[in-house]
Amino acid sequence: MLENYRVVELGVWVAGPSAGGILADWGADVIKVEPPEGDPMRRVFQLIAGHGRTESPPFDLDNRGKRSVVLDLKDEADRERLHALVRTADVFLTNLRAGALERLGFGPDALLAENPHLVYALVTGYGLEGPDATRPGYDVGGFWARTGIAATLAAGDTPPPNIRGGFGDHVTGLATLSGILGALLERERTGKGQVVETSLLRTGVYCLGWDLGIQLRFGKLAGPVARTEEMNPLVNCYRAGDGRWFWLLGVESQRHFPNLCRSIGREDLIDDERFADGRARRHHAVELIAILDEAFAASSRDEIAAAFDAHGVWWAPVLTPDEVVEDPQAIAAGAFVDVPEGGGAPAHRAVASPVTFHGGGVPPVGPVPGLGEHTAQVIGSIGGSEGVEG
Repeated sequence: MLENYRVVELGVWVAGPSAGGILADWGADVIKVEPPEGDPMRRVFQLIAGHGRTESPPFDLDNRGKRSVVLDLKDEADRERLHALVRTADVFLTNLRAGALERLGFGPDALLAENPHLVYALVTGYGLEGPDATRPGYDVGGFWARTGIAATLAAGDTPPPNIRGGFGDHVTGLATLSGILGALLERERTGKGQVVETSLLRTGVYCLGWDLGIQLRFGKLAGPVARTEEMNPLVNCYRAGDGRWFWLLGVESQRHFPNLCRSIGREDLIDDERFADGRARRHHAVELIAILDEAFAASSRDEIAAAFDAHGVWWAPVLTPDEVVEDPQAIAAGAFVDVPEGGGAPAHRAVASPVTFHGGGVPPVGPVPGLGEHTAQVIGSIGGSEGVEG
């Protein structure tokens, strides 16, 4: 799909490298430039919690199929090698801070002057302008906390729930990927490169766009509520008698309510004035949720699922991670992929990129590179191998 496109990635952690990882999955030649100590994601368990594990599945997901080159950008000769490498590239992808890039000589103006066809993709925490543009972020700060997402998931005085690792980073990586592809399409027409900038903040605001759009339009927004007070009880989570959770998906509540009542043997609720329409169900949500909780507590989730499917009720199971990796539907949908052995990791089963091209053109995923595994090969190809090891 992206054969013959070269991407030079000067990125660490997740948001930038995740975009590069999908580009590599799709066949681009992604050259990951790392410092001598490597991308810190290689040792993420040690850095976060002091674990001694040397393997890092989170790193492997976002960096398989790339070529790893070690350059010490404190060294003038290595900086020149990186400049020479970027001159051969279609895309320069980075999530280093803008100020550091400028000091090192790798700001957008400098690189576009050397390579006018370059797509310069910059991932930031909070954007390039404003009072907090240089503030450290990570996805917990830039995507989760600052955007309102965390606050809208906390009902009452309960604390915001913890974000799962890499969640906002990966969404931002997808946004970055989209921007890169858009700029490459533009270059096909004009022959000119450009700067593509994404941020954790902008991506998070967009993801919360429904809520923030309502706030902007009406000047107010209904706050989060406990599941026992959800205004549409037909879009809510429930617990079966065996302790397993599931979600009802009755967005069109008037359409779905009769079938739900039949599935639990409570046809009498269909003509109950308290639940006659969406407005009535909203005003009596606490009562209806209590009735549903009692009904579901009497059966296992498998029994409930059979009744739902027999009556055309829309629903989904709440799966745990160990269930997801064995889920026949996730497997059939192509959610997982086999990664071959490489210098950075043994052969393993991993999460696939989220797009399938049914017309072909995408090679099998590549292995995880060892730190600096391709330094001599890549730098030698541009005639800058003198003094380079690896």
